[in-house]
Amino acid sequence: MASAMQKEGMLFLVEDESEDEIQHEVSDEWNILIVDDDEEIHTVTRLALSDLIIFDRKLAFHGVHSGKEAIEFLSKHDDIAVVLLDVVMEEDDSGLQVVRAMREMLKLHSTRIILRTGQPGYAPEEHIIAEYDINDYKTKTELTRKKLANSLIAAIRSYTQIKSLEYGRKGLKDIIAASTELMDKQSVGLFADGVLTHIHSMFKFSPNALFCSAVKEIIDEEELPSGNFVVSASGKYKPFRDIKLDQVDDASVVNQVTLCLQQHEHIFTEFDVTLYLKGNNTAAAIYFDKSVVLEETELQLLQVFLANISIGYDNVNHIQQLSHAAYTDRLTKLANRTEVVNLLDQYMRNQIEGDIFVLIDIDHFSDINDGLGHDVGNLLLLALVKRLRESVAEGGIIARVGPDVFAIIGEEEQLTPQFFFQLTQEPFKAGEHYLQLNLSIGFCRKENSSRSGLSILKQTNIALNRAKKDIHKNYEYYSLEMEEETAWRLGVIRQLRQDFSQRKLQLWYQPQISLASKKVIGVEALLRWPTEDGSYISPAVFVPLAEYSGLIVKIGEWVVEEACKEVKHLDALGFNDIRISVNVSMPQFRSANFVPRVMEILEHHDVPKHRIELEITESVVMDEPDMVISALQQLKATGMSVAIDDFGTGFSSLSYLQQLPLDRIKVDRAFVKDIENPKGGDILAKTVIELGKKLGLHTIAEGVETEVQEKRLRDMGCEEVQGFMYAKPMPSQELKSFLLARKKSDEEEGN
Repeated sequence: MASAMQKEGMLFLVEDESEDEIQHEVSDEWNILIVDDDEEIHTVTRLALSDLIIFDRKLAFHGVHSGKEAIEFLSKHDDIAVVLLDVVMEEDDSGLQVVRAMREMLKLHSTRIILRTGQPGYAPEEHIIAEYDINDYKTKTELTRKKLANSLIAAIRSYTQIKSLEYGRKGLKDIIAASTELMDKQSVGLFADGVLTHIHSMFKFSPNALFCSAVKEIIDEEELPSGNFVVSASGKYKPFRDIKLDQVDDASVVNQVTLCLQQHEHIFTEFDVTLYLKGNNTAAAIYFDKSVVLEETELQLLQVFLANISIGYDNVNHIQQLSHAAYTDRLTKLANRTEVVNLLDQYMRNQIEGDIFVLIDIDHFSDINDGLGHDVGNLLLLALVKRLRESVAEGGIIARVGPDVFAIIGEEEQLTPQFFFQLTQEPFKAGEHYLQLNLSIGFCRKENSSRSGLSILKQTNIALNRAKKDIHKNYEYYSLEMEEETAWRLGVIRQLRQDFSQRKLQLWYQPQISLASKKVIGVEALLRWPTEDGSYISPAVFVPLAEYSGLIVKIGEWVVEEACKEVKHLDALGFNDIRISVNVSMPQFRSANFVPRVMEILEHHDVPKHRIELEITESVVMDEPDMVISALQQLKATGMSVAIDDFGTGFSSLSYLQQLPLDRIKVDRAFVKDIENPKGGDILAKTVIELGKKLGLHTIAEGVETEVQEKRLRDMGCEEVQGFMYAKPMPSQELKSFLLARKKSDEEEGN
């Protein structure tokens, strides 16, 4: 039996019932229907409650195992007091189907319903609980014997009162309507306001009233201040709303409410009335400053109403806790990203003051977490929040929308780049550390924004990303052009993915010539992306986007594959001494499978390793040099050759150049172009060539277009060239024709 109890997380503890709950003279039975597809739940429930006596009656249990069986059973038995109903049975909503049938088809309005489930994710919406007059909803893991017994006692109490008050149907309808309305309240304050209004209107109580709550909730692991609070007040007591009970300037009120909460019962005197409200996790007292005399029927109606709103009061407290967790950042207690979207919706409806929305990102925050630990990182975030709260003008809203990203709604007059510059001039204290922060900032003026909160957040994030990439300034204001550019970029990436999957990309080849022999000793493989109209999208446009999207890794593998196939084609024509140079980008190096995948492709096509040359740019090396050097050393060890392109055009590092396993260094076309400049234009090209010689590397110049350039390069000691002077990039078939034509020409000259 222990395993059955543990299976659904139900652990019924044997607990003593109070004398008003159990009587020893038994005269009749309460019919209880258990609806659950698990027989063990039937057994556990019967055993746990077999000795329970409620209002002089034992419990008579009936059981069915599906929603359909339950509806059939209830259609033949209209004397069921309580249905213990599983939510999920043969279907995910079987329980709710039973509820609908009971209330709508069978018209069983007096039978009480307690929903149970072992799967909290299938909890019904609040409006379902209210609409179908469901007494209680519990997960099976939280149902101890005590709690289940209390739920049954409350349900049976409601059942007996409803049955005995059928003649007072109008009053009952009013209660149900009021309870349903109160179920829709999303905060304790609004719920309490509704309770005072309905009690006053239905039972003619005094309009001067207080709703006091004994606060015991724990939110975000922080206990709220203990004591009793006035959460709602009406009439002459309105000034006392939202203060502690002991601060109310009326000793009689304080005494009566305190006594009610201590004794856990209603107090009727000749001067006033104090009603006790008890939920499973909460307690409250409702005070009216004038006494009332209620008929028996009215008193019973009041008890029913209080029983119903006790459940509602529990629910609204639970909802408020969930809402706090859902919309509040746990660390900073600021609004989180979800709440910011809601606030921005209000902001655009002019329900919140301000004319600018700002996102600020802490630069290199991960380095602080990695180097000093997350505790220091958290303290730093709290220090920043404290300074923001002290600096942002009253009325400004501060929120946390990411691990190191904060949002502010406020006035542009204050929230300027200079404001944030001044904000970070002094270091921030984080434990024993004083840390200097740099921020990247995105601004979005209200006048330039979309009408929805989510869109404003997206637009400002576009500006923030621009600011993070800008090496000249750390901020950017959103403009419509930015979004259009982003949409264009995403469109291009989408089309590139589609065309690549449909094998529409092409690989063209530009011959590389030996200056000594005038023979083609290699070709550089170059990507081409044709369009529907016969034109081509520039690699300068789509290659960075392929790198940004990560698609370049797959494209890179395809390029190596095509290059290997081209080697085999060249071999078939007798050109078995021509290498093919393939460009490699940083995302490929970051791929864990880069090196083994290249080797796998070469081995699959049985291509000698020296026939494929990897070409990297200086910027790739400088991005993550250790990773690049390690990968190239592995490939170099197999016999592959490596060339570096664009050397000298970026932030060069000779120390890394010495570590790289290079075979060839390329003279950038910009240096070649300047060779013809009489005012020392050849100095850079000459420097790179001489450096290559000293390092024992071959040199190849690209972008050669004139004989003058060729001659100067030869005089400098350059060994290889490529450029329009010799051949433009061409498709595979044209390359074969080009090589065969040169071979024929060479043979004719030899004859």
